[in-house]
Amino acid sequence: MVFKTIIEPFRIKSVERIRMTTEAERNQYLHDAHYNPFLLKSNQVVIDLLTDSGTSAMSSEQWAGIMRGDESYAGASSWQRMESAIQDLTGYPYILPTHQGRAAEHLLYTKIGGVGKVFISNTHFDTTRANIEYSGATAIDCPCPEGKYPEISHPFKGNIDTTTLLSLIEKYGAGNIAAVILTVTNNSGGGQPVSMANARDVHTICKKHTILFILDSCRIAENAYFIKHREAGFEGKTYREIAQEMYSLADGCVFSAKKDAFANMGGFLALNNLDLAVQCRTVLIITEGYSTYGGLSGRDMEAIAIGLEEIFDADYLHYRIKSTQYLADKLHKMGVPIMMPSGGHAVYIDAKAFYPQIPPHEYPGQALVCGLYKVGGIRCCEIGSVMFGKYDANGKLIPAAMELVRLAIPRRVYTQSHIDYVAETFEGLIETKEQVHGLRIVHEPPFLRHFTAHFEPVTLSSGVA
Repeated sequence: MVFKTIIEPFRIKSVERIRMTTEAERNQYLHDAHYNPFLLKSNQVVIDLLTDSGTSAMSSEQWAGIMRGDESYAGASSWQRMESAIQDLTGYPYILPTHQGRAAEHLLYTKIGGVGKVFISNTHFDTTRANIEYSGATAIDCPCPEGKYPEISHPFKGNIDTTTLLSLIEKYGAGNIAAVILTVTNNSGGGQPVSMANARDVHTICKKHTILFILDSCRIAENAYFIKHREAGFEGKTYREIAQEMYSLADGCVFSAKKDAFANMGGFLALNNLDLAVQCRTVLIITEGYSTYGGLSGRDMEAIAIGLEEIFDADYLHYRIKSTQYLADKLHKMGVPIMMPSGGHAVYIDAKAFYPQIPPHEYPGQALVCGLYKVGGIRCCEIGSVMFGKYDANGKLIPAAMELVRLAIPRRVYTQSHIDYVAETFEGLIETKEQVHGLRIVHEPPFLRHFTAHFEPVTLSSGVA
């Protein structure tokens, strides 16, 4: 018998209280947080879909591993287990532990970046772009054509456009390309997967032009699921084998263990090149910690080593992808415009289509995240012109390519009833969506403004509420 119901392949051993707030309370909380959900307190949130990073529920095996964490300063047994697990998965000999993925990005991209250097990616995520631009380098996105349109369905919308990649190499010169970064899955592009064929093409191009090829691989297990089920020739391979093949195509990777390792903290940089690894290790010791812990406690390293095994469990990955698809299907049937098809870790709403009356400079995505919080206490993240918009020389906004809102689902945390509640919240938003206005920014930092920016509502009649 084939069951229609996808059940969680785990039992709940410990629970965490959710405080059920009222809509009146949430309106006040949002006002006090300057209409930026990042500035809300966690006990003011009913369902937290802000990120899947570091928010997973760890397993009993991970908690058991935490108890045996070796906190020795150098050469801890916990480091040996983590290093071995990473080397076995990636095949890269040189492993640099970091406190999270953005620290690994900083080590590598500031080392190989700088003024005049160019990084090319299917789509750079926020911290990736910030680390690159902070070094003075330029970050250029070249997603495949299908990836630019949320309504188009394509099995691998996360692919990089190799034709554009070649033209960019010709334009800037191979010697000025610091690296090509392939993010799997493509988070800023709607959580869409990258095909093995595309990774092979990037490998061939980079090898021909002697350009560093890096995988941003924090969701590689979820990407492997899509390859196995959508790409010919991989039906008989395990998810782990598929991931290992993709790693073999690149020169190294950055990895946030807060995603596809179920850990609450941690990451690493893994490389094939000894000279580059030594250069990055020097900065690691200055900024993160010694080379065998790099900002991590022994218990963190134990959790990561175990998580890198658990993430490739076939039952878990089936549940993970199907439960995300469950929410996407419900919203799609309600008429909510979403990124099609659904990704692995999140459902992405096309806020520009949901609120067509709100122009990009009034941030339709931010209006949607505020609406979701007001109505249902759901916290989520704008991935549009707040996160990626820039200003021209005259101070006019250059909008992002898409105005998306990400509902990132933490791993092993919420049940089907929680997800049904999320869908029901959209029913309330749909009823009044024509009356919703946008927001404007009243305070912003120079980098990563979406984390701390302040907003205020805009009205059609007066300009500002």
